[in-house]
Amino acid sequence: MTSELVLDLAADSDVPVLTSLYDGAARWMLDNGIDQWQPGGKDAEHFRLRMKEGEVWLARTAGGEAVGAYELWWDDEPAWGPQPPVAGYVHRLMVDRAAAPPGTGKALLAHAERRIAESGRPLCRLDCRSDNPGLLRYYRGAGYVVVGELAAKTDGGGSPYAVTLMEKGLGPR
Repeated sequence: MTSELVLDLAADSDVPVLTSLYDGAARWMLDNGIDQWQPGGKDAEHFRLRMKEGEVWLARTAGGEAVGAYELWWDDEPAWGPQPPVAGYVHRLMVDRAAAPPGTGKALLAHAERRIAESGRPLCRLDCRSDNPGLLRYYRGAGYVVVGELAAKTDGGGSPYAVTLMEKGLGPR
């Protein structure tokens, strides 16, 4: 894990930073031929709702610069259906590629995994677009395995898209 990062729960005052991180990640995707997120696709209300209903974690460098974030949900029925409370669900893993130290994405995932394990849940789950082979490789490299596919997920803003469901066991380390 990269030792330069400080992770804290996001506060309402962090919402502009979160929307900026999202938009920056979306622009990077578009610039690299990845049709996944769109700038402006998640507004302040989105992040306020995620903070109210789950957790949003913000990563800063030791100098205070925001370089990444992720959402942690305690259920995800739209992708996973009704489930017993055995997992935490990672969403919107975002890294400022221009400012973040190497390894920030994996450090954010490791933080989420520890947070979930500390809650007593044995699984970390996430979903990603099935048509993003680079992201699928990234998560496989972080120890996630494919456990299913949802053919038509919607995010409320556009056409349905297929997602690959992945999980990682958080057993004793």
